[in-house]
Amino acid sequence: MKYRLLIWILWPSFLVAGMGEGLLFTVIHPQDLLFFGHHPDISDEGVYTIGFFVIWIFCAISSALTAYILPGIEAADGKENDRGLI
Repeated sequence: MKYRLLIWILWPSFLVAGMGEGLLFTVIHPQDLLFFGHHPDISDEGVYTIGFFVIWIFCAISSALTAYILPGIEAADGKENDRGLI
């Protein structure tokens, strides 16, 4: 069950991160970025890679929080409660 939960969290966040990176870098070119007033000494592909992983981490945190707060399901006899996904 834990591996399925991990896939339920990481796969949708991967897809959304891919779309988010595409939208972000369609509007912003990596050479236009400034960090603390300086241009980073990283290639454009490096900026794309770092940006993708940062967006993926934020999307994964969002998916994990959603999985965490899902309500549990009460059993028909009322004796046991399923605690949700986590």
